[in-house]
Amino acid sequence: MKKKRIIPVLLLKDGSLVQSKQFKRHQNLGNPFTAVKRLSNWASDELIYLDISRKQSYSKKRTDLNFSNVFSPTELIKEVSKVCFMPITFGGGIRKLSEIELLVKSGADKVSINTIALEDSNFIKEAAKEFGSQCIIVSVDVKLFKNSYFVMSNYGKVKTNYKIEEWCKIIQDQGAGEILLNSVDNDGMKTGYDIKLLKNISKNSKIPVIALGGVGEWKDFSEALEKTSVDAVAAANIFHYYDQSVFLARKFLSDKKLNVRKPELF
Repeated sequence: MKKKRIIPVLLLKDGSLVQSKQFKRHQNLGNPFTAVKRLSNWASDELIYLDISRKQSYSKKRTDLNFSNVFSPTELIKEVSKVCFMPITFGGGIRKLSEIELLVKSGADKVSINTIALEDSNFIKEAAKEFGSQCIIVSVDVKLFKNSYFVMSNYGKVKTNYKIEEWCKIIQDQGAGEILLNSVDNDGMKTGYDIKLLKNISKNSKIPVIALGGVGEWKDFSEALEKTSVDAVAAANIFHYYDQSVFLARKFLSDKKLNVRKPELF
């Protein structure tokens, strides 16, 4: 049986690593490279890097590292791939097939698209045809309005006309390889995943679903794996506050006899 994946998510804003709370508050956590090396050493299954910057080049505001002070997303991936021994997904600001090609050549194994997919769902099909479905993840930001979940755009600020079930079916039909499902309401709240949302989408999806948004304890991972059909559990903030965090998460899940890789350190 295919193992369930544990995936740290790193949020990059204007060259710095940040943590997010409901897509509104972004607290600076510092250097974007050090975290990658740690997570790789702690044997993460994969890494998702999401650039939430509003611009395409930025400064790290650091001069004590062996990297230039101003860099682009592709330069970032090139540097990160030197210390990362796990598959890397990069998302943020992608609007052209040529940008995907450049990211892949720079070291990304997959890309995550969001805004361009909402503007033109045919872009998903074109990207999947060009690079293979396995390379294309569609990131979906979701918010609950009364009794219905709607897809959000513009960094989680604008409600679209898509209900989540409709949009996920389009994503699947257009040939995407995976769905990264992120709850705007739960983001950074440490209250656990939106289990109702995950259960509904993962049960009806024919492509893998990655859960994101709300993890505050290791048990939030196990709840998602036990109660839903998600293929992977992802989180951002929690992995920054524990030494050997991925190892500890995997040990917790292994002790509960869940289908994850055994804990190890590289």
